[in-house]
Amino acid sequence: MVNDGAKGEKAMSEYRHTIILDPDPDEGGYTVTVPALSGCVTQGESIEEAIAMAKDAIRLYIESLIADGEPVPQEREHPQAIIINVAA
Repeated sequence: MVNDGAKGEKAMSEYRHTIILDPDPDEGGYTVTVPALSGCVTQGESIEEAIAMAKDAIRLYIESLIADGEPVPQEREHPQAIIINVAA
């Protein structure tokens, strides 16, 4: 938990989530999804911008859940991405 010590300020929790960066070969840039947060999607023109946008989207998503009194999903196991070959 992070607390800046300011009186009256709420302590903030730190969350850890996996993001998936999907390159768009036609338009360029990346679409970012957060598997643990259903519907949390953003995009960026570069990997760096996509990551920054994902951090903002996740923060806003979590703040919205907290404001609505909803539980914040915790990612216990991180998704695995594996490339496989399939003959068809």
